[in-house]
Amino acid sequence: MRIRINITSVLVDDQAKALAFYTDKLGFELKHDVPAGEARWLTLTAPGEPDGVELLLEPDANFGAPEFKSTLKSAGVPYTQFQVDDVQEAFNELREKGVEFTMEPTNAGPVSIVVLDDTCGNLIQLISEN
Repeated sequence: MRIRINITSVLVDDQAKALAFYTDKLGFELKHDVPAGEARWLTLTAPGEPDGVELLLEPDANFGAPEFKSTLKSAGVPYTQFQVDDVQEAFNELREKGVEFTMEPTNAGPVSIVVLDDTCGNLIQLISEN
């Protein structure tokens, strides 16, 4: 058996706002936008990787998700992590775009990390290898 990740998700409080943030600020590209009842099956891929792992912008209205997200955010724990080539460069570029950070670039041994607020209820960690 060969198993791999094809979709991962981030819980968002507003799919339209999340779509704008993840595409306009972070540079993800729209893959699928399909009506699904009151929500949408809304997936993105990394820039230039249309066949790569999809990021599902999952509505957070069910099953205690808002409380889960709030607990993580209050504790300063990122919901997920994305890799970038250079954390400092990403920080500078995103700060220019108005993205808010809860942790500035930090050397953590073999990696550098930074944490941003995705405006949809999550902290997101960016990481690069040193």
